[in-house]
Amino acid sequence: MSPDKKTARVAGLLYLLNGILSGFAFAYVLGKIYVSGDAETTAANVLAHPLLLRIGVVADLSQALIWFLLAMVLHKLLRHVHPGAAAAMVILVAMGSGIVCLNDVFQIVAVRIATDASYGAGFGAPRLNAVILLMLDIHHYGFLIAQIFFGLWLLPFGYLAYESRMFPRGLSVMLVVGGVCYLIGMIAVFLLPEFGEKINVYVTIPSAIAEISMAAYLTVVGVRTDRSNAAQTR
Repeated sequence: MSPDKKTARVAGLLYLLNGILSGFAFAYVLGKIYVSGDAETTAANVLAHPLLLRIGVVADLSQALIWFLLAMVLHKLLRHVHPGAAAAMVILVAMGSGIVCLNDVFQIVAVRIATDASYGAGFGAPRLNAVILLMLDIHHYGFLIAQIFFGLWLLPFGYLAYESRMFPRGLSVMLVVGGVCYLIGMIAVFLLPEFGEKINVYVTIPSAIAEISMAAYLTVVGVRTDRSNAAQTR
């Protein structure tokens, strides 16, 4: 197996692990607990599942670290194509993963407020519920701000993948389209509050398809060795 294939398969495994952990932390854990606009239900869910929410925080922090490691491995694989674009890819991921990690503070604070009796004594039940919802609302919108970088990093990644000839060019184009879709979804949420969340769900489907496809290709195939050699000698 060539060094490029080994590097690509490491990247693929990291990519898959990143997707599994982020899906668990956001889609499963927060999907089970966070109810937008319903403070009482959200607070009750947090109080009923504090350990699950803490596990979700650990999973989210882990996927942010893995995302950064993924960018570093891809940088090693693709930096010969365009050093500047490869560096930009890593910088964008570093910024996005930093936001994700900082954003998790609000989620863990929501757990502390729900489970520490001293907060209940100070706030009273209705205010306590409202503060818990506020923490998770901030976390939710912080995640959407991080989505800027979920999209932006795919632009240099897609470009590098396209120019390297290591991957099917259609797959590389899908990454760029997926990056743009992430950005469109984020903008929709902030500009169209009544419909933006639904728009974001549907418009980011191509993003998910592109990333899952690339993760699978990296893991199963690795790279087109003959194409990569040609690219390095252009």
